[in-house]
Amino acid sequence: MASNDSEHSKGDERARLPLIGVTTYLERATQGVWDVRAAFLPEQYLLSVTSSGGIAMLLPPQAAEVADAAIAGLDGLILTGGADVQPELYGAERHPMTDAARVDRDAWELALFRAAERRRMPVLAICRGLQLVNVARGGSLQQHLPESLGTDRYKLGGGVFASNDVAVVPGTMLADVIGAALTDGAFRVHSYHHQGIDRLGEGLTVSARTDDGLVQAFEDTANGYLVGVQWHPEENAENRHLFEGLVAEAREFAAQKIQNVQHQQKEGVR
Repeated sequence: MASNDSEHSKGDERARLPLIGVTTYLERATQGVWDVRAAFLPEQYLLSVTSSGGIAMLLPPQAAEVADAAIAGLDGLILTGGADVQPELYGAERHPMTDAARVDRDAWELALFRAAERRRMPVLAICRGLQLVNVARGGSLQQHLPESLGTDRYKLGGGVFASNDVAVVPGTMLADVIGAALTDGAFRVHSYHHQGIDRLGEGLTVSARTDDGLVQAFEDTANGYLVGVQWHPEENAENRHLFEGLVAEAREFAAQKIQNVQHQQKEGVR
């Protein structure tokens, strides 16, 4: 009987849906008679997580000091897109086209990322998220690509996502995750950004570029699962590979946490 209970317990552990933290941002919002500042996130992020087998847990900006406690019960983290990262964080002068500083969001998400790194928690960083991770690792950004690259191909404006082809480096984790969706090593993506990576951060490996040389994805497997993409995979309902990859890693992370607790309990009994 005890053996059966043990097997059921293991089955329950494997079946538990992993909890994925998804960062949000504070914006002015109106609804009915209300005009307030509220946590905001496009639904596409949530659908991408839930359709990939995870549970989305929203993480609005708050005191950076509580970041570690905020993710203690999570199994994975998604750093979402949005306004530009402050250039002051990577020692650059502010370009006239750089967005107004979002000090609260930058501090919160940097703290979340560092807390996730300490735990070796799986991380997927999207657009701004990729840029934030690059800065956290000591890298820098090009603040206005139409000026530095001479092209508007990554941000058409008006809320319209541009389509671009990225060349994925063979043998990378990204290539494994995207898999059959690659066509001759290339992958079509949805872009909406006017900034991009300049100096690559420490420990990051480039896994995709566009034909103009701009870094479009990076990864780091030495410190857990970390994948960053400059595009917006949540806008591609036909291909959830990146979210499925994160959820799969989060499931493994959750199982390992349970095993660690069980081991500690056994050691305590001894």
